[in-house]
Amino acid sequence: MKKILLIGVIVIAAFVIYALYNQSGGDVIKETEVPEVLGDVVITPISHATMALEWDGEIVYTDPVGGAEVFEGIPTPDVILITDIHGDHLNAETLEAVAGPETVVFMPQAVADMLTETAIKNITVIANGEKVEMGTFSVEAIPMYNLPESDDSRHTKGRGNGYVLERTGTRVYIAGDTADIPEMRALENIDIAFVPMNLPFTMTVEDAADATIEFAPKKAYPYHYRGRDGLSDIEVFKQIVNDADPAIEVVLLNWYPE
Repeated sequence: MKKILLIGVIVIAAFVIYALYNQSGGDVIKETEVPEVLGDVVITPISHATMALEWDGEIVYTDPVGGAEVFEGIPTPDVILITDIHGDHLNAETLEAVAGPETVVFMPQAVADMLTETAIKNITVIANGEKVEMGTFSVEAIPMYNLPESDDSRHTKGRGNGYVLERTGTRVYIAGDTADIPEMRALENIDIAFVPMNLPFTMTVEDAADATIEFAPKKAYPYHYRGRDGLSDIEVFKQIVNDADPAIEVVLLNWYPE
């Protein structure tokens, strides 16, 4: 009986490996390969805080910087999300280069104030706590700020936006430059979360992990993890999260290809 069971396990394992091999065109799929797919959301990291999401035919860019060439091969976005005024999130030249005539660009007021000369037509200013319905999407602006709060912090409350995108029951959280804030911990029913971890700009790996455990997304992606002293240890983030809650799938993608 044990021999029969062992043979069955081997056959099933061989079938799974074969299926993965064919699906990937000859290489067994690895966790860190891109694009990453969850349901109908395809995730392509570009660099740091910049990415493209393809969501059942709709294209979303976040914080496009680095020039139009880094988006080569990716369709023109339907939606662009800008989180903050700093150069790793906002570059007017790249933004104008990648935005199409029908692209809707969401941004906080502080970003709009820096783009008074832009040629982009479809700008939607959205503030913390506001929610905009756009066809099959909803876009909600979530606070992002440093702790402890102060008037001279790098990211003051209300200036920048994190975002929750929702479509057909799937909810995606893009945290932006934030610390371990109560508004993040209070999030519910998040399917995909992009969580930053780099001092002195956002938070420690440990704080990011603790907050992620609290709001418990189905999948957590460390991003925005390059700080003054190099890259944060995202393997530690994954270990802390999974030791506390193995149900949260932590996915480690390559956000720094160079």
